[in-house]
Amino acid sequence: MCNGWIKEGTTIIESSSGSTAVSEAYFARLLGLPFIAVMPSCTAKRKVEQIEFYGGRCHFVQSACEIYAASEQLARELNGHYMDQFTYAERATDWRGNNNIADSIFRQMQCEPNPVPRHIVMSAGTGGTSATIGRYIRCQGYDTRLMVVDPENSVFLPFWQDRDATLRSPVGSKIEGIGRPRVEPSFIPDVVDEMLRVPDAASVATAHWLETQLGRKVGASTGTNMWGTLQLAARMRNAGETGSLVTLLCDSGERYLETYYNPQWVDAHIGDLTPWKVELAQLLNTH
Repeated sequence: MCNGWIKEGTTIIESSSGSTAVSEAYFARLLGLPFIAVMPSCTAKRKVEQIEFYGGRCHFVQSACEIYAASEQLARELNGHYMDQFTYAERATDWRGNNNIADSIFRQMQCEPNPVPRHIVMSAGTGGTSATIGRYIRCQGYDTRLMVVDPENSVFLPFWQDRDATLRSPVGSKIEGIGRPRVEPSFIPDVVDEMLRVPDAASVATAHWLETQLGRKVGASTGTNMWGTLQLAARMRNAGETGSLVTLLCDSGERYLETYYNPQWVDAHIGDLTPWKVELAQLLNTH
């Protein structure tokens, strides 16, 4: 609105696997604007229901690779505005100030025994959150390393390794909300210290384990984050190092009762979780 891109009656369009679109549908309704979310047809049913609850409409495509062109086409046809979170996420947040996720992390850590984290672990969807955290760490001069964990079928990790911006994946990530089939403009590789590929089954198994620890269900992307955090914890323990590790809980697992918490769906789309549950137990039981 401040840029003059959104006016009275403008149709708002966004490419989203759900969570961002839920928030945008809510604010579009407050503004009295029509909202359309463009998403893969495999998006969790609960997310679709939430978008529609707030007055939004869902436009489905077959795969994650198709959301960009479909969003641009809808914007042209409807004379609407395509929000394009994948481009603008890294610049929409004031990473220098005190109103961002990175500043919140360090403020919340102030009363901990090790207030400056040795590592922060974050997954990437748009790349905006990892860009904010990485920039903030460098701006403030903290001795903290940023690890980005990446699911299967995502090009972020090979891009970080080789800086080949033409990379494409023929299929999208099965971990909703993270991992991309193309290099997104908001992913800033130079502020990332380390990356780790996380198998999809490890992400889901870790999400299930977290439910036993927290008493609440979490999404599979939180499992991805936690898997990477546990790997770092094991590495530090084996090296005799001490310090704090920080990661984030993403969305609620209640959105995924038909998928990540449905044994039949998991067997068909993710595979056997047993080996990863065994590896988790070994990680947690090693002293």
